[in-house]
Amino acid sequence: MAFGWIDEQAELRRRAGLVRTLRPRPADSPLLDLASNDYLGLSRHLEVREGAAAAARTWGAGATGSRLVTGTTELHTELERELADFCGFEAALVFSSGYAANLAAVTVLAPHGSLIVSDAGNHASLIDGCRLARGTTQVVAHSDPDAVRKALGTHEGPAVAVSDTVFSVDGDAAPLAALAAVCRERGAGLVVDDAHGLGVLGDGGRGAPYAAGLAGADDVVVTATLSKSLGSQGGAVLGPARVIDHLVNAARTFIFDTGLAPAAAGAALAALRLLRREPQRAARARAVAAELHERLTAAGLEAVRPDAAVVSVRAPSPEEAVAWAADCRSAGLAVGCFRPPSVPDGISRLRLTARADLSGAELERAVRVIGETRP
Repeated sequence: MAFGWIDEQAELRRRAGLVRTLRPRPADSPLLDLASNDYLGLSRHLEVREGAAAAARTWGAGATGSRLVTGTTELHTELERELADFCGFEAALVFSSGYAANLAAVTVLAPHGSLIVSDAGNHASLIDGCRLARGTTQVVAHSDPDAVRKALGTHEGPAVAVSDTVFSVDGDAAPLAALAAVCRERGAGLVVDDAHGLGVLGDGGRGAPYAAGLAGADDVVVTATLSKSLGSQGGAVLGPARVIDHLVNAARTFIFDTGLAPAAAGAALAALRLLRREPQRAARARAVAAELHERLTAAGLEAVRPDAAVVSVRAPSPEEAVAWAADCRSAGLAVGCFRPPSVPDGISRLRLTARADLSGAELERAVRVIGETRP
């Protein structure tokens, strides 16, 4: 029977407690949200929603084509210019998603004969970029600059190191300055995904590369998403103008994909401008994360100290993690649940996100629910 093997895979997932299901949420959810990536609380901000609506009214519902045909509006160009300026880079290029941006950056900057050194904790989009690239990939120990140095030392040709700036599972930050130093020793480039750093780290939320003194470097390329701190949709690559020009001409996820919808570009631009005016939102997100961690550990829970806005709490097993998250939901709290293969170390977790707009009372409630429902 065609696709008969799918039933076998479904049964294996069920036995392992790894079944995933869609859960549509209503427009007005009664749940306290510690599951989304809306770090600055901007996805429902009036200015951001109006930015989306105004763009749709002006430019229409869709981009109508690829960026190189009809899919680039003046709004896209404006967003790219302001995003590059805010993060401290020479140029930026907007994609339809952060996933597409990562595929573009890795595949285009790792041609045949090159070496890619990839952190073991990298996001799936970076991993898929490594798989699609024509270069050879070496996976190295998590957040280990010495391991990167050793890997680069095995190769004489072009090379690039690839890493998240803030890892999405535990919220720990990569040692960016040390990684850049190692790459420069070997003449290698550095590509980093700042999905969880933009809007949270750096001066006024300018990102982890900015905080590490790497903004504007000619050997550093940064990818980012518009769907987390900026509350919209889409992704971007930032770096030297010659690198961005190369992506325009060579990146398949740019050339052959429909451009980002104008409403998403308008929302992201409005959120970026709001963050410029209210830079304290970034510091507030970090403070909420630190307070959440402190309250969780005081309650006797095993929580990982956050470097940005992600806080994870260890669970005994995949099945117990799923049950724990479900019990939290029943008690009015939405939390993330990370299980293999989303977690490379095999340790299941509740994943909590600290939003800048969470109050002390909401944090207290969240910790109480998590503690009362623990396995």
